[in-house]
Amino acid sequence: MGIVGAYLDIDRKNESMEDPNKRVLHYHEFSRPLNMVELKNQASRCMDCGVPFCHSGCPLGNVIPDFNDAVANENWEKATRYLLDTNSFPEFTGRVCPAPCESACVLGINRDAVTIKQIEKKIIETAYENGWLTQYDVKQTGYKVAVIGSGPAGLAAADKLSALGHEVTVYEKDKSIGGLLRYGIPDFKLEKSIIDRRLRIMKRNGIDFITSCEVGKNIKLNKIEKENDAVIITIGAQKPRDINIEGRELKGVYFAMEYLQEQNKLNSGEIDKLTINAHGKNVLVIGGGDTGSDCLGTAIRQKAKKVTQIDIVPKPPVDRTESNPWPEYPQTLKTSSSQNEGGERLWNVLTNKFIGKDKLEAVEMSEVKWVNKDGKQTFEIIEGSNKTEKYDLVFIAAGFVSPIVDGFVAKNNIETTERDNIKAEFGDYKTSREKVFVAGDARRGQSLVVWALAEGRDTAIEVDKLLNTL
Repeated sequence: MGIVGAYLDIDRKNESMEDPNKRVLHYHEFSRPLNMVELKNQASRCMDCGVPFCHSGCPLGNVIPDFNDAVANENWEKATRYLLDTNSFPEFTGRVCPAPCESACVLGINRDAVTIKQIEKKIIETAYENGWLTQYDVKQTGYKVAVIGSGPAGLAAADKLSALGHEVTVYEKDKSIGGLLRYGIPDFKLEKSIIDRRLRIMKRNGIDFITSCEVGKNIKLNKIEKENDAVIITIGAQKPRDINIEGRELKGVYFAMEYLQEQNKLNSGEIDKLTINAHGKNVLVIGGGDTGSDCLGTAIRQKAKKVTQIDIVPKPPVDRTESNPWPEYPQTLKTSSSQNEGGERLWNVLTNKFIGKDKLEAVEMSEVKWVNKDGKQTFEIIEGSNKTEKYDLVFIAAGFVSPIVDGFVAKNNIETTERDNIKAEFGDYKTSREKVFVAGDARRGQSLVVWALAEGRDTAIEVDKLLNTL
């Protein structure tokens, strides 16, 4: 494995970032990757464990020690083959995945984990630079599969099906392909040229993309079923979790995705003007996760006067606790690149009501404390902690509850769970409708991009098994 015992002498080195004062002036990616020599040294830190927990940490099952070894020995083409065996789009995960593989790295028990995510991104970028991503050379089966939704699960399913020799058509209700990747993730985290670059390859492989076509409105599911041998639903979990409190109807209170989508559309030229603009305004972001952080970074770039991000949960610990041991994903304090750019973060804060006549003028909040009652954690409002502050905009980033199922899903009697996820067996991803499958957030609920990719690939394999029996 590269330099034997390199982890003893070589420290972890992360890629650098453009200065926050400069990067907030644009919407481009701002990371500065390590060079080839530095990445070779970082890959050499891998211990080639007898039991590599990073495999189980990664939902895709990436064979991480193998591609680390290839990089450590400067065989980037071999590393590319290892990586693409399990991951359809390393250029996406190398940018937006929270890297649970690194949390499970054995070296991370008492040292800094291997920089797996950086190595992954450099491998795929090197592959693009050298033209190693070519068209699939496979025998066509003659079977046709439709994919409804072009987010990460849909794209992964389409890519895998194409590699297996099937004819694939992807239906997307929006103007452009990508789903969450295109419209939900800011350009400074994932530039859309990265998506377009991959789409050009997928189109050369024969995948047909039909945009501005909403199933149930522009085309019926029955028609898609008649024209295809199988169908995969990958519509994501787009229904946001709301906050039903006084003043929710006021102008100035929006879901996070309403805000983020607009800025992405403006950047791409899909629209020419914002209807939600934080410029010169006091902004409150409700929710401490990635989506809330993306709102914060976007508001800073729009030159908001003030941005505050709040969360009802307590501030996480800096280090792991006994209840969160290795190799579990660490429930510790994480600071995103956007949070490093400015704004204020507050924990243990409950939003009581939004105040204003027709538009938002202020927000009433309280501090809470968390207590154990009957074996369950719950919060209590701290007496006398109520306060009212002036805000012009509120973005609700409290997560997503389910896919939107009151359209073609409900009209076609596709069975759903109590949580309104589309019901399917984990092992085969089949829905209650014959030859119709489901993958990603539409099945499992809100989750990570890497889980959507894994489910898309797995579902494609299950569809292939079905087609082989026809």
